[in-house]
Amino acid sequence: MAKRKLKTGADLTWKDMEVGNIVKEAGSASARETGDWRTERPILDKEKCTKCALCWVYCPDAAIKPTEEGYYEADLYYCKGCGICADICPVAAITMTEEEEK
Repeated sequence: MAKRKLKTGADLTWKDMEVGNIVKEAGSASARETGDWRTERPILDKEKCTKCALCWVYCPDAAIKPTEEGYYEADLYYCKGCGICADICPVAAITMTEEEEK
């Protein structure tokens, strides 16, 4: 069975959207930048971080990405600001701070 390519935001028009803007396709969040609805953002304190990767494991949106230094930081294009990473961090290296308007 051939895989169907997901449309990106640039490909969609208002005629393509479902009533109420419901997304019916499972696994489609990675094709869309969904982080702009967050009200808080995670901030990593590298001095406290032990690189345990629990934030990466527990992130429900797979928005935590490993860096070259071995730390795990949120990709703010996809992070929705749920705070699970900050709650699960055993050394409190992640704090949630209020999102600022640009």
